[in-house]
Amino acid sequence: MLSMKAQTDSLTVSLLTCGPGQEVYNLFGHSAIRVKNEATGVDYVFNYGIFSFNTPNFVMRFCLGQTDYQLGVQYYDDFVWNYQMQGRFVHEQVLNLTEQEKLQLVAALEKNYLPENRIYRYNYFYDNCATRPRDMIERAIDGAVRYTEDMDTPQKALTYRGLVHEYTGKQPWSRFGIDLLLGSEADKPVSRRASMFVPFYLEDYFRTAQKADLQGRSNGLIAEELEITPQDESDWPAPTPLTPMRVFLLLFIIVAALTAWGIKQGRSLWGLDLLLFFVAGIAGCIIASMVIFSEHPAVSPNYLLLLLHPLHLVFLYHIVKRVKNLQRSPYLVANAVVILLFLAFWALIPQKFPIEIVPLALILLVRSISNIVLSYRKA
Repeated sequence: MLSMKAQTDSLTVSLLTCGPGQEVYNLFGHSAIRVKNEATGVDYVFNYGIFSFNTPNFVMRFCLGQTDYQLGVQYYDDFVWNYQMQGRFVHEQVLNLTEQEKLQLVAALEKNYLPENRIYRYNYFYDNCATRPRDMIERAIDGAVRYTEDMDTPQKALTYRGLVHEYTGKQPWSRFGIDLLLGSEADKPVSRRASMFVPFYLEDYFRTAQKADLQGRSNGLIAEELEITPQDESDWPAPTPLTPMRVFLLLFIIVAALTAWGIKQGRSLWGLDLLLFFVAGIAGCIIASMVIFSEHPAVSPNYLLLLLHPLHLVFLYHIVKRVKNLQRSPYLVANAVVILLFLAFWALIPQKFPIEIVPLALILLVRSISNIVLSYRKA
């Protein structure tokens, strides 16, 4: 593909790091490898982030960890133009490789691009568009890459959930949705090397890394750094004022007011319970499906199942029937106890929950207590 007959001293290989976008799948940026040969005019980008939304059941397969990505090759100018049009920066780090290492890396990339090799099972934390270029570069070096920090020891300040939060601040609904699906494993300390699934972390660690050859000599891994295009967010829409916390707090106030009115009037408001527990049950089914069926290791166990679970759907007919007739529901009594315990021991549960869960929990608690109060009055 790249005509290796050309003089090898005209060959340069770089790591490209691209800025965040507006969609949930590009909030964390992107990494790719540029291969340029001035003697032949070749200027390609090897991109491990190629996927298609047209793949059947793409969203479901992505959630279940069953998404296949592939290595693609693009012209460099086309690659940069695409990011420039999105207002996303492109940084280039020219790798300080020997001629032999360059050839080894390019040969490995070309082998990876063969039809039988280019497709791989994508994993968001462990095998993605940033970890693949890192591994390809490290394997091509005759020696080893030495990082300036301890890369393998888990760091208390680093967790997968924390890294996700770092880059989803401008997308509160995306952050909340991801938080619902991530289980307690996402809150365990991870190593600096594990954090390199984020392209910006990979760029930072490469910046100070050293390349040690077989004779023990070392020099910087990066020969030169360039800013190809800047980040431009001038045309991006302003963040929505309707954050999850504001919406759920407003919903709690409305539900609490309706519940107080219903208790005062002796009305059950069974339709409200039908809607709320149906939605909670659906959310529970989604979380349970991730825990049981997903190949993502960071989604199980998920202690949010104490609050949002499929049993709300299983007992929905029982709930509505009891509430409608102003009869005490043993299920709602048990639900109130579980929610109270959940809130009381929040800090002891080995999982960090999004704070937006509190008003949601209070909504279900208020409706459960309403049934207890009305049934007591009738008795």
